[in-house]
Amino acid sequence: MIKNILSKIVEDKKQEIAAAKQHIPESFLREKAFAPRKRRPFLKKLEHPGPFGVNIIAEIKRASPSKGDIRPNLNPAVYADEYEKGGAAALSVLTDQPYFKGGPEDLKIARETTTLPVLRKDFLISAYQIFESAVMKADAVLLIVRILDQEQLKDYLSLCNELKLDALVEVHSEADIEKAGLAGARLIGINNRNLQSFETDIEIAIRMKSLLNNDQIAIAASGIRTRKDIEKIKDSEIWNFLIGESLVRAEHPRDFLESLHGK
Repeated sequence: MIKNILSKIVEDKKQEIAAAKQHIPESFLREKAFAPRKRRPFLKKLEHPGPFGVNIIAEIKRASPSKGDIRPNLNPAVYADEYEKGGAAALSVLTDQPYFKGGPEDLKIARETTTLPVLRKDFLISAYQIFESAVMKADAVLLIVRILDQEQLKDYLSLCNELKLDALVEVHSEADIEKAGLAGARLIGINNRNLQSFETDIEIAIRMKSLLNNDQIAIAASGIRTRKDIEKIKDSEIWNFLIGESLVRAEHPRDFLESLHGK
């Protein structure tokens, strides 16, 4: 594996954005982004535990840099439908192509198939991508603290607010949490996976939860594979979980999701 894959992804993303701007100018995209659209509340769904005592954001993910192909021929419509029937609170859709084999079409199909709010999961390093997300009709976007400076994070949160996009701000360390707090982030995704080494430890979410402010909402992500994992993290007063790989690998995603809910 490439050492520090995150840096490589960010460098590639810069080139991808530059090419996209040649095709669709930012001024045009910005105008389309501010056009009225029907949005679904993402953050609001996660403020309180759902009917099963937890909320699960179920992810549509074909591959990853650390695991390679997971389910490359995945049908986003089928998975979105299964996830909604299984009680998911929201969907997360990977739109990165080079490393995750996803794309905007996956998000479009997933959102059209269900009534659930949809998070666009990608490596957002430019306002251009935030305008793009609104045009894609995403209800929320992922902002990764580790790849943004303090000013960018604050500006992108403000832009999301203007565009009526919820923002899930991803942290992995105490320094990340401090940065997110200073930027005014409310929805905090605690990634149990170190994006530089790709090592995963679910204890990270448990430790980091105690560092959040009372008005911040925590989501535990990565490495959550069983109901037992959920119960362990839930004891730290986290009731939101973003789950991808184990759901995508499951033979029957709906049944597996119900088992994660404790049904």
